[in-house]
Amino acid sequence: MTHESTAVQLASSSSNATASGGWWRDAVIYQVYVRSFADSDGDGVGDLRGVRSRLPHLARLGVDAVWLTPFYVSPQADGGYDVADYRAVDPLFGDLSDADELVRAAHALGLRVIVDVVPNHTSAQHPWFRAALAGDPEARARYLFRPGRGADGAEPPNDWESIFGGPAWTRVADGQWYLHLFAPEQPDLDWDHPEVAAEFASVLRFWLDLGVDGFRVDVAHGMVKARGLPDIGRGAQATLIGTEPLPFFDQDGVHEIHRGWRRLLDSYEGERIGVAEAWAPTSERLALYVRPDELHQAFNFRFLNCPWDTVAMRTVIDESLAATTSVGAPTTWVLSNHDVVRHVTRYGGGARGLARARAAALLMLALPGSAYLYQGEELGLPEVLDLPDASRRDPAFRRGRRRQSPASAPAGPGAGPEADGQEGLRDGCRVPIPWCGAEPPYGFGPTGSWLPQPAGWGGLTVAAQTGDPHSTLELYRAALELRRAMPGLGAPEAGTGPAAEAPYHSGMCWLPAPEGVLLFTRPGFACTLNSRPDVVELPAPGRPVLSSSPVETDGRTVRLPPDSCTWWAM
Repeated sequence: MTHESTAVQLASSSSNATASGGWWRDAVIYQVYVRSFADSDGDGVGDLRGVRSRLPHLARLGVDAVWLTPFYVSPQADGGYDVADYRAVDPLFGDLSDADELVRAAHALGLRVIVDVVPNHTSAQHPWFRAALAGDPEARARYLFRPGRGADGAEPPNDWESIFGGPAWTRVADGQWYLHLFAPEQPDLDWDHPEVAAEFASVLRFWLDLGVDGFRVDVAHGMVKARGLPDIGRGAQATLIGTEPLPFFDQDGVHEIHRGWRRLLDSYEGERIGVAEAWAPTSERLALYVRPDELHQAFNFRFLNCPWDTVAMRTVIDESLAATTSVGAPTTWVLSNHDVVRHVTRYGGGARGLARARAAALLMLALPGSAYLYQGEELGLPEVLDLPDASRRDPAFRRGRRRQSPASAPAGPGAGPEADGQEGLRDGCRVPIPWCGAEPPYGFGPTGSWLPQPAGWGGLTVAAQTGDPHSTLELYRAALELRRAMPGLGAPEAGTGPAAEAPYHSGMCWLPAPEGVLLFTRPGFACTLNSRPDVVELPAPGRPVLSSSPVETDGRTVRLPPDSCTWWAM
């Protein structure tokens, strides 16, 4: 059985999302890291026209929406997450007319468009911060300036550390310090100042009026800090994110901001959405971001961080579903993004890593809720681990520090040191993706690429994999086609609130399975995952319709290949 053999027979153009109370509830959303997707003008950097030219690939892939990383005016100290003008397109990526045309072209193909908004901090080149440095007290009040400690205020105001390494404070000429949880070029805003909230409401309206379908909220957990900015009392603070309470993240005050944004989104037609990039220490805390009057989705980083271990996987899945069900929201699932090591490499790299990555993708797409794909994962791209120092752009590398990431832990047995990436930094997952050809730049653009591409990616291009029934690209296409066609997949109908029974929400039931194997059913559907390095035989739960590796079945029993996932019609 090839993995696309049944998809065409079962596919239909209808989406499960429309019938379930909101398109986002079972949407598959594709992340485009703009500077690494497609280059239209030959400068080696991806741009909005390049994205527009490749939208047919996303439509054929079968996704519902595209999420674009920041393309706003920026000095690019952190890949555009340092914004100097939230209402303009950086000339590196095009202009405002290019953004408008991209949105229109996506809509014509049936794709929705989500854009990043970066509310925790601005660029140090933002007019507000430039005025603050010039001594304007009103401008300074929009940021978190504080006097230092110790003799002459020579020590930082507290012991907070930057996510990129070093202190989270920088001293200015008049002796005060300003907070930057990320790079010094990214000063944190003070959301207690009313002008900050008013400005971002205006920014959201600007892009909603242009036609975007929603926002991915960068650092949605970070805009409010604990009163008094208390010390943490220990180092390596970035490794605590998402595991322990911290005074600079996941404070209760952020939820009032998100409620205001939800009211704004709901005032527009067309089901516009907000998506939280939020790290929280528990699934229950994360679920607070998707209560009915807050944002529509929140990234489930616990699933991304889960090792290749069925006990851990089932625990994360159960806890995630239970937490979001308690507030009547869908769960979102993600395996990779622009900030973490690609999951082919996290799962061990090479043939084993690819087999596990393919299986994990089918598992993710079989779960109730929405899924996010990161550009290139549909091609089975690994992390690039040998980038030359001269090419690297991660701010943590420039600061001479290993980036301490909560998502950098190796993913279970067989995952070697490479699973942590190149010194734990992020450039290796941002290498431009290959489209066609046998050598760089593989159709990315007319000339080279801003990060060098490996010499061996010719067999991983979109062109090389298209039509190959064994390729990872065709596996993803088949899976997304089946996900639309099979009524038991995607998101179940929205429940009636916290009192609703969990099975009603998830439509999912675990069945007994051998150690190292997961087996669950949904209406008319079953999914098996074999995480073991050996073949496992068990009763066939139905008729196989898709598998990440070839399966052997006589209709009564099935031999599940190692590191594989199989979908079954029941």
